[in-house]
Parts: sequence; structure tokens; C-alpha cells
Amino acid sequence: MNTPNVTQASLPTFTQAQLQAILPQVCKIAYEAGQRISAIYHQAGAVAVEKKHDGSPVTIADQQADDFICHALTDLLPDVGLISEESVERVPFATRQAWSCYWLVDPLDGTKEFIERTGEYSVNIALIDAQQPVLGVVYAPEKGELYCAVHGGGAFKLTGLLALEAGITDQAWLTVMAQAQPIESSRLVCQTHPVINVAVSRRHGQSTTKFVAQLGDTQRIIMGSALKTCLVAEGRADVYPRFGPTSLWDTAASQVVLEAAGGSVLNAAGHPLKYVQTQSLLNPFFMAVGDAAYPWPKFPEVF
Repeated sequence: MNTPNVTQASLPTFTQAQLQAILPQVCKIAYEAGQRISAIYHQAGAVAVEKKHDGSPVTIADQQADDFICHALTDLLPDVGLISEESVERVPFATRQAWSCYWLVDPLDGTKEFIERTGEYSVNIALIDAQQPVLGVVYAPEKGELYCAVHGGGAFKLTGLLALEAGITDQAWLTVMAQAQPIESSRLVCQTHPVINVAVSRRHGQSTTKFVAQLGDTQRIIMGSALKTCLVAEGRADVYPRFGPTSLWDTAASQVVLEAAGGSVLNAAGHPLKYVQTQSLLNPFFMAVGDAAYPWPKFPEVF
């Protein structure tokens, strides 16, 4: 796919009305990409796995979803740049370093979950404007659940998407979108001795274990991919601590959802994650919280 020829001067700043207008289309793109991934997920036999240059796994499902999403988003907004996990190498840093607005895509977040058949993978699509994620969609194909939001608006969750027939029309999709329910993160500041619900992955390290030990009474919720942050957004979890490497495309979409739901994705200094163009495109350590006013323990900032 050819990368859009965009410059800093040509990039738009979107109004909330413009973001709301394109949100249903972006949700449908995520849904259709998820259907393609799910078809491969349910094929008989193991899916072939390759290794990328950084040692992380990649499958044909990642690649097919990436191709579909990149083409669809480019058709939707031809003048907006795009960075995705599977095609980032096509966009040199010298090209993208001046971008103030761009799509940020993880076509299959949780490839290990996909390979291990936990069903806890997601499709993540975010729009970045002035280093801030302003539109986010997270779709969980095996759960039939989709989370979406735009900056300054509410956060919403769609369920029951497993029951949809293939090839849904744009008009029928708008009817589906009208069924989305608002979600809100939980508040802990008024509780004296709350039991903290902590979303964690199956592979979290010692730093996370130590952080959780400082919280007192806790209940752990095991989940993969960006769905952990979405659990915080809908109040099912109170915090998701992440003290390991992540890339910008891992967090942007779910950050929009959580912030619109009333929560925050914070670095060690207590500031929201920003989406600054760097060569590595790596995040600092962070925690996704439903209640930023709660006295959360400190956590390490460096890798």
C-alpha cells in the first residue's frame, strides 16, 4: 500500500462533530477486520507463525487485517497519514516525524492470545491529532464486543456482534451502532477500604506483582490485549498497571475510550500518555485507572 503524501501543513485538526461523523465508519472497519481475523482463528489446524525483527510473533491474520484496515482508512481520509504495527517500516521516521495528525493502528493486538486460542485479542484503531488520541475503537472479535469513543464525548460499548450476518450494509450498521450503551469508569476515592479490581495479563512481571501487593485487598482479572484498559473503562476493573514495553499502537485506541469514560492512562509523573513521533514509537510505563484521584502507589518509569 502506498503511504499518503502528507505534510504538517496539510494535516487537519478535527472538530468533535467531524469525529462523531466518521466514528461509525471506523467502527465498521474494525468489525470487518475482526471478522477476517476470526475466520482464520477458527480454521482447523495451527496457524503458521513467523518472527519479526524484534522477535515478536506475526501471523497471516495480522497481515490480512493490516492490509484491509490500511486500505479502508486511506479511502476514508486520503490525506491523513497512517502508522500500523505491521506496516510501520514503510513509513520512515524522516517522513512521519512532522505529522501532527495520523491514524495509529494495531490490526491484531494480542497475537500471542490469538496463537494460544484464549480469544482475548482485539483490533485497535485510533486517530491522533496534535499528539493526542481523539478517536478510538477497540473490537474483540471472539467476544462480539466493540468499544468506541471520541475525545470530549462519551464512551460506548456494543455487544452481541457475534450474531450479525456477514456482509452487513452501511445502513444496517448504523442501526447496530444506535444500540451502543454508554460506559463509565468506577470511582474509588470515597471508599475507605475498597477491594481493588486489577486487570493483568497472563505474562506480567515482578514489577506488576510488587505494585499490586501495595494495593491491599485486590481481585485480579486476567485479560489480554487492550481489552484490559477497556475493562477499566467500563468499571469492571479499577486499574491496569503496565510496567513493560508497549508501543503507541497498543494504547492509543483504548486510551480514548477510557478517558471518555472518565478514567485516565497515566505515566509515572501522573500525566496522560502523549503520542509524540519517535523512532522507536515506544510508550513509557503506565497505568490505566478509573479514578485518577485515588492514591495509587508509585511505579518505575524506566525500562
